[in-house]
Amino acid sequence: MPELPPPPVGEVEIVVVHPPRLAPLGGDAVFSAVQIGTEILKSETRLDEALKSTPGVSLFRRTGSGAANPTTQGLSLRAIAPSGAGRALVTLDGVPQNDPFGGWVIWTGLPPEGLDGASIVRGAGAGPYGAGALTGVVALQERGIGGGLAALDASAGARASYRVAIAGGLPGLLVTAAASRTTGYYAVRGPRQGTADQRLDTKDASVAVRAQQRIGDVQIALRLQAFRVQQGAGLVGARSVSTGEALSLTLAQPASDGVGGWRLQGWARGSNLRNSSVAVAANRASTTPANDQYDTPALGYGLNGAWQGRVDDLAWEVGADVRLTDGVDKEKFRFLNGAFTRDRQAGGKALVAGAYLEAAYDEGPWLASAGVRLDRSRAYAALRDERDIATGVLTLNQRSPDRTDTTPTGRIGLRYAVSEALYLRGAGYVGFRPPTLNELHRPFRVGNDITEANAALKPETLQGIEAGLGGEGAFRWSANVFLNRLSDPITNVTIRRGPGTFPAAGFIPAGGTLRQRQNAGEINAWGVEAETSGDVGSAASWRAAMAYTDAEVRGGPRARQLDGLRPAQTPKWTLTGGLEVRPAATVTLSGDLRYESARWEDDLNTRGLSPGLQLDVRASWALREDVEVYVAAENLLDSKLEVGETADGVESFAAPRTVRLGFSLRR
Repeated sequence: MPELPPPPVGEVEIVVVHPPRLAPLGGDAVFSAVQIGTEILKSETRLDEALKSTPGVSLFRRTGSGAANPTTQGLSLRAIAPSGAGRALVTLDGVPQNDPFGGWVIWTGLPPEGLDGASIVRGAGAGPYGAGALTGVVALQERGIGGGLAALDASAGARASYRVAIAGGLPGLLVTAAASRTTGYYAVRGPRQGTADQRLDTKDASVAVRAQQRIGDVQIALRLQAFRVQQGAGLVGARSVSTGEALSLTLAQPASDGVGGWRLQGWARGSNLRNSSVAVAANRASTTPANDQYDTPALGYGLNGAWQGRVDDLAWEVGADVRLTDGVDKEKFRFLNGAFTRDRQAGGKALVAGAYLEAAYDEGPWLASAGVRLDRSRAYAALRDERDIATGVLTLNQRSPDRTDTTPTGRIGLRYAVSEALYLRGAGYVGFRPPTLNELHRPFRVGNDITEANAALKPETLQGIEAGLGGEGAFRWSANVFLNRLSDPITNVTIRRGPGTFPAAGFIPAGGTLRQRQNAGEINAWGVEAETSGDVGSAASWRAAMAYTDAEVRGGPRARQLDGLRPAQTPKWTLTGGLEVRPAATVTLSGDLRYESARWEDDLNTRGLSPGLQLDVRASWALREDVEVYVAAENLLDSKLEVGETADGVESFAAPRTVRLGFSLRR
C-alpha cells in the first residue's frame, strides 16, 4: 500500500496546553459512562448528531439542531421522558451550557472542531454536576492550545448548504469559529404539502476565544463566546432568531505530588430568542399569525468552587455552586382582523445553590465511589401581564407565589475487576431538575396546539439503580440494566380540545388542543444498554450499541388520563452502529447506522410516529497525515424519518438525502 507523505523536515514539537480543570476522581467508572472521541466528532458537522452515536442520547424530537426549533434542542439521556428543555446537564470544562431561560442547548455555539471529546455519564448526577443532571451529564472538553492552525473544515452540499469551521491560535490563545447556511428542506412532503409549507432554512455563526496563562502553579483562563442562529420553522410567517453571549473565568491548581488541587470558576450567559408561530388552515393553503415572541432577554450567572485531596487510595472532592437566572418573555398574541391585539410579558427569577462531597476509593480490583449533595432552589418574582395593544388596558395581572424547595441527592457505586478482561459494577443515585423559567411562565403555540405555562411547578426528581458488566479482550464490550423512577415529571398534559374559547388561552380551532405543563404523577422505566467495539488489525474498526427502555406513566390525580401510557417522544428501541474500513493508507470509508422504533408524538398516545432508519456514509482521501478531502452522504437511503404529526394527521419528516463535499484538517 502507498504510504502517506512524511511530515515536514525540522517540524517543531508543539506543547498543547489544555483548559484549566481538575482531574476527575476516577469514580465515574462505576457508572454507565461513555466517551465520545475525536474520531466521531470529526465525522459530524453538528455536536448533537455526534452525541447520538450513543443510544438513548437525543433531542426532544428526531430533528437535528440544523432544523429543529431552538426550544426543542434540550438533550436527554435514556428514553425515559425527553423534554424540550432537556433532562441532562451539558457542561464545557465545568461551565453549564444550558440556556438560562429555557434549559435547551444552542448546539451551533459548540462546533466539534473546538472540542477534544465528550464524557457521557448516564444516570442521575450528583457531586459536581448538581441541578439539571436528572438523566445524566454530558461533560465536554475544549481543545487544548498549541499554537497555529489546529482544525479546519469546509464543505458544500445539497440545497445550497455551506459550512466552514476553524480552530487555532497562538500559544495561550485559542479561537474557534464556525458558520453555515442552507436553503433547507420541506418538513411536510407529499400530497399533504400545501402553499403554507416552506423550507426549513438555516443561517448560523459562532465564535469563541479562550485566553490562558499560568502564574506560578495556578492556571487562569478567560473564555468569551457569541452565537447567532436564524431558522425558518417550515411554515409561512414562522421563524426564529437565537442569539447569545457567554463569559467564564477559571482559576485552577490541579493536584500534584500529594498536594490537593482546587478550582474557582465564575460564569455569565446571556441569551435572547425571537420566535414567531402561526395557525395553519385546514387545507394547508395559508397561515395566520398566532404569536410573535419578539424579545426574550435572559441572563444566567453562577459561581462554583472545588477542593480536591487524596489520602493513600482515597481521593475526595468538596465543593459548592450557585446559579441564578433572570428572564422575561415579551410577545404579541391574539391575532384578530389582521393585527395582534394583545401583548404579554411573563417571566421571573430562579436560584439554585448547593454543596457536595464526593469520594472515590481505588484499591486493587475494587473501585468505590460515593457522593452527597444538598441543594436549595427558589423560583420567585414571577409576573404575567397582558395588555390590550390598542388601549394599553391591563387585561391580566398575575403574580404567582414564590416557591422554595430543598432537595438532597446522592449517588453511590461499586466496581470489581474479576480479571483484566472482565469487570462487574452496580450503582444507585438520586437527582433533580428544577423547572426552567420557560416552563414556569411562558405559554406557547405550535400550529393549532396551545400549551399553557404553570408557575406552580415543582422540581422533578429521579431515583434509580443499575448494574452492569464488561470487559476488554479481542474486542471491547459492556452491558447495563437500569431501573428508574421519575417523580413529578413536568409534562405537557392535554386538558381541552378545540374548537372552543378557553380562559387565558383564547380560541382554539378544530383539530387543535389545549395543554398545560403539569407535574404529572411519575414515570417508571427499566431498560438495557449495551456497547461493543473492536479493530480488525489496522485495516478496519467497528462499533455497535443498543438501548431498550420500557417506560410507563402513572398520571396521579392531576392526569389520570395518562395512566398506563408511554411518555411522548420515547422510542423503546435504539440501535446504532459504525464501520470504518481503510483499504489503502490514503483512503478511509466509513458508515454510521441509527435505528429507532416507533414513538408517540403526544402524551395521549394518539399520534404515532413510524420507526426510522438512517444510514450516513463518508469516503475520505488523505492528502497527508492530517489533511483530507471527503464526500459524505447523510441519510443515504433517503428514508422518510417521521418527526412529527399534527392532530389532523399531517406528518412531517427529517432531512432527505444530503450529499456534501469537503476539506478537513485535524491536528
